[in-house]
Amino acid sequence: MAKLIYVTNVSLDGYIEDERGVFAWLPPDDEVFAFTTNLVRSVGTFLYGRRLYESMAVWETDAALAAQSDLMADFASAWQAASKVVYSTTLAAVSTADTRIERRLDPAAVRELKATASSDLTVGGANLATQAFQAGLVDECHLFVWPVVVGGGKPGLPTGLRVDLELLDERRFRNGVVHLRYAS
Repeated sequence: MAKLIYVTNVSLDGYIEDERGVFAWLPPDDEVFAFTTNLVRSVGTFLYGRRLYESMAVWETDAALAAQSDLMADFASAWQAASKVVYSTTLAAVSTADTRIERRLDPAAVRELKATASSDLTVGGANLATQAFQAGLVDECHLFVWPVVVGGGKPGLPTGLRVDLELLDERRFRNGVVHLRYAS
């Protein structure tokens, strides 16, 4: 059975974006980017909320992005190779190949997808990830913790829900980022 993995970048105080909705505090870093690309390469399906999908779609719709470097081209290739499911009540159409829209997260459908998938799945977007955690669907949680305190904003992990995690692996990067991999 495939795993459902939550992957996100968070500030040291646990936010994925600050109070203005900005995540510009994540400076580009080749070492972290290459590690993330290798992680994404093993994913067969991305489950996204609308906002995250719209920000990630540029990896397919903007060829100039991939042309900037070999690292960027490698990530674009890995991202494009996976299927995408976008959960949105408002999105009318998608801009990327091998992408479908679902109006709501159906836990039974995600369990079936996990049971039949040949590769792991990721869930992205804090709201969608919260729904997946609440439904008991998340098997692993990968946090990239950045050395910055933003003081508030959108939490990277569910609030009001207890989830016991087991640390499986950790990695420190030269820029101060720490990757934490947990089983849930």
